[in-house]
Amino acid sequence: MIEAKDHITGNGTVLPSDSAKPSASEMVALGLAIVWVIAVVVQLITSPGSVLTGPLSILMLLLVVFLPLALLWGVVSTARTIRVLREEAARLQVAVDAMRHAYIVGQQGGGSDVSVEKKLDEIVAAQRKTETALAMFTSRRDTALTVPSADRKAALTMPVKMPGDEQPALALGTPAEELRAPLSVGDFVRALHFPESPEDKSGFRALRLALEDRKTSRLIRAAQDVLTLLSQEGIYMDDLKPERCRTDVWRRFASGERGREIAGLGGIRDRSSLALTSARMREDPVFRDAAHHFLRSFDKTFAEFEKNATDAELADLAETRTARAFMLVGRVTGTFD
Repeated sequence: MIEAKDHITGNGTVLPSDSAKPSASEMVALGLAIVWVIAVVVQLITSPGSVLTGPLSILMLLLVVFLPLALLWGVVSTARTIRVLREEAARLQVAVDAMRHAYIVGQQGGGSDVSVEKKLDEIVAAQRKTETALAMFTSRRDTALTVPSADRKAALTMPVKMPGDEQPALALGTPAEELRAPLSVGDFVRALHFPESPEDKSGFRALRLALEDRKTSRLIRAAQDVLTLLSQEGIYMDDLKPERCRTDVWRRFASGERGREIAGLGGIRDRSSLALTSARMREDPVFRDAAHHFLRSFDKTFAEFEKNATDAELADLAETRTARAFMLVGRVTGTFD
């Protein structure tokens, strides 16, 4: 017969199992056994004439006396084993439920804290890299700008000051923006493409110069926001291969034409990127605001750039990551419809 095991509590205390106590069925079986033995003894005493002669008679007597007792205790033992197994199964179920609850609590509590700490560490590391890069942008001197050059054509049109617009000079002196050389077309286009890698010195140089220009910096930061949000959907501008568009269509866009007249600018045909961007536009208000701000900044800045740019320079601009983002977002928002 299976022995009853003790119950161990959570603090290590051993409690006796209920199966160690005799049950009601066992007490009934014990009473029936006693009654049967008494009945057999009484039968033998009250029937002295039945004398057992021979081994066969003795064997039959033993079977009559002990076979009912064996069957009775066999049934009791089976019932006790079933009860013990049920108790063990109940204790195992309790232990499994406790382990599952502890695991869920660990995942919701400790696991989430670890993931949050990991995310915070990544954000701090990225912020430090950005601060280092910005410090490098503002601390480096560009030796290429120390010597004036007639070949450095300005990317954006400079405002023409009218005689009536002259204002008296302040005691603080001339602003730094007035002394800085205008951003060239080559640096403007290179900055809109962003650096290729951490070792791309010319790309970082152009980006630094563009961020120092008040007009271009707005477009650079708007494009950076959109490119970052698109990368969260796995959309990268290097993977997009837009269809080439004639430069006269770009000039018509700069002059203010919209809709079907400039449909050739929407050269992005990648269905997956278009679907993901469209879904993000519908579901994410932050991305939607960033996209519209980017389109407005690109529209305004490109209108000024087109006045000074040649067809070749317009073609170079169309190959930048910023221009590809404009094609993708503009196609999703219906700019070219």
